[in-house]
Amino acid sequence: MSEDDPDSDIEKEIRGRRKFTPQEAMARMAGPGAMKGASPVAQSQQAEIEIGTWLRGNIADPSGALSTVMHRHLKGSVSLLNNMEQPLTSLANYCRRVLASDHLIEELVREADVEWGRLMDERPHFVREGSPPHPSDPYTHESVREALRDVLMRLDP
Repeated sequence: MSEDDPDSDIEKEIRGRRKFTPQEAMARMAGPGAMKGASPVAQSQQAEIEIGTWLRGNIADPSGALSTVMHRHLKGSVSLLNNMEQPLTSLANYCRRVLASDHLIEELVREADVEWGRLMDERPHFVREGSPPHPSDPYTHESVREALRDVLMRLDP
């Protein structure tokens, strides 16, 4: 821009009247068009959002507690970071890993029960070894196994 350019004078006047922010400083350092064509949302965050959206729309979970816990386990996980281009692959791998381990099923059921209790403001129904599940417990070992199998069927038809 030259000194005789009227656009330059207008730009100087506009900049002179507004407050300079750290965000503007970063934008100036990056240069014009730095964000052109790029999403302002990090790719890892996009992958986490895709998984959360998929879970909410595809898993039979009226209270949302199981979906919330599964999403929490996957956020920032190594599996997700290794599959950011295909986040649903991470979800499928997670389901396979949990289904292969009774201990992981127990932990997932327990966390889902805790989340359900928090959401419903009720005391959760924990599965007790050697006892049948509480009749109104929405998250039993078998119901969670079935939900994980259903997720895998939907992801790997």
